[in-house]
Amino acid sequence: MTQVEDVKKSILDSFAQAERHSEPYPYFLVRDVVPSDMVPKLRDLPFPAPELGGVSGTREVHNKSRSYFDADNCQEHDVCGLLAEALQSEEVVAAVQSTFNTDLSDTFLRIEYAQDTDGFWLEPHTDIGVKSFTMLLYLSDGEGHEKLGTSIYADKETHVGESPFEPNLAMIFVPSNDTWHGFESRPINGLRKSIIINYVTQDWRAREQLAYPNQTVPA
Repeated sequence: MTQVEDVKKSILDSFAQAERHSEPYPYFLVRDVVPSDMVPKLRDLPFPAPELGGVSGTREVHNKSRSYFDADNCQEHDVCGLLAEALQSEEVVAAVQSTFNTDLSDTFLRIEYAQDTDGFWLEPHTDIGVKSFTMLLYLSDGEGHEKLGTSIYADKETHVGESPFEPNLAMIFVPSNDTWHGFESRPINGLRKSIIINYVTQDWRAREQLAYPNQTVPA
């Protein structure tokens, strides 16, 4: 049975092998992020997928139906608690800061479980502001999902390509003025599942979304 120490080791090993890209802005690709037996457990979490209702462009338009590894879900689902505990740990937080050159002082852990259906798209955005770190961990492996990577832009209007999309691979970047990303509209067969991991500042208002709403990370 996977223990939190196994999860921490897997994350740390993946960071150590991070593949750095410099264009159009610094971002990293990491593989084998969590132990392999965790991937299907994460993929099969029983959270309902948002109904788009013909509306997309931002995740915020469907706030009421979004799912998080919040305190309740971490208590109810062991796999949520394991991932949250590993990402909250002193070792992983230190590795995030040293590997990706960001300061996580006085930040909180936020983990969102994303399930995107056909018709979903995201306008280009940077994540700048209250997010000090962004990690997009991909889960699903449906037909054609290898073509469903995060869209990368040189600026708000210039689409330059997509990240790879495969289970247990993640795209990582430190939000800045030029970290433009989104999701170009394309067919989605089934559910495009991913986990959005952020460390957010004290200005984050929706504390109910956080894994540890009363506890900053040990940075």
